[in-house]
Amino acid sequence: MTVERLIEAALTEDIGAGDLTSLYFVPAERRSTAFIVAREAGVLSGGEVALEVFRKVDPAIEATLLVNDGDRISEGAYVMKIEGPSRSVLTAERTALNFMQRMSGVARATRRYVDEVRGTSAEILDTRKTIPGWRLLDKQAVLHGGGTNHRMGLYDRVMVKDNHLVAEGRLEELQEAIRRLKADHPAVEVELEADRLEQVEAFLELEGVDYLLLDNMGLDELRLAVGLRGDRANPRLEASGGVNLDTVAGIAATGVDFISVGAITHSVKALDLALDFVSRV
Repeated sequence: MTVERLIEAALTEDIGAGDLTSLYFVPAERRSTAFIVAREAGVLSGGEVALEVFRKVDPAIEATLLVNDGDRISEGAYVMKIEGPSRSVLTAERTALNFMQRMSGVARATRRYVDEVRGTSAEILDTRKTIPGWRLLDKQAVLHGGGTNHRMGLYDRVMVKDNHLVAEGRLEELQEAIRRLKADHPAVEVELEADRLEQVEAFLELEGVDYLLLDNMGLDELRLAVGLRGDRANPRLEASGGVNLDTVAGIAATGVDFISVGAITHSVKALDLALDFVSRV
């Protein structure tokens, strides 16, 4: 779903036939100035999306970002200024905040992991564990947090996991499937999942493999897998499973290229942001 369609759906869901509270309790001629304020420290994301929400509700609203998406923000920081018809600002408020709070929560969670692996060569990856319909925004927020996007969906990278391997069978058949894919889709990269070092050794003999996903391996196994890969550029190695803020630095120190973290999109806490009216004319 495109961002524009997602915004339209969110506004339709919230406004329905009309914002009755504002229509009946706020004079039509009233204008106000408001600020979106951070109630806690974090990383801003979703600011540009919120601007579009205000524009769609009423082009007469003038909204300005005071910090950029991807910036760290402190508690009490003013992140956006909004001026315009009070009714319209109030109608747009919740939808704009919903986008910003969710996306900023993802960005903050991502930045925490990125900070933990700083000084290593490992990059933090997202996964497909996103809110249905929100994937583009969740992944945008990961970028704002300093992370790296994995595949967007099933169509832009092949990822052969354990269930696929059971269905596929022998290595010869796997190699032939890779050759067919590369012939039909030469730009598509191939990733194979390995949960044992024996699989890593076998997969390193295959042609056309761009990444190996090292699933739920311990630190010693990860180091051995990195050693088996040696100095070759490909396949690049991605660690997955058992990743949290307490373990991620140790995983990064093994020499893997990527660490995928589902929690940065599926288990995040929204950043506490609020819209405060400060004046009216």
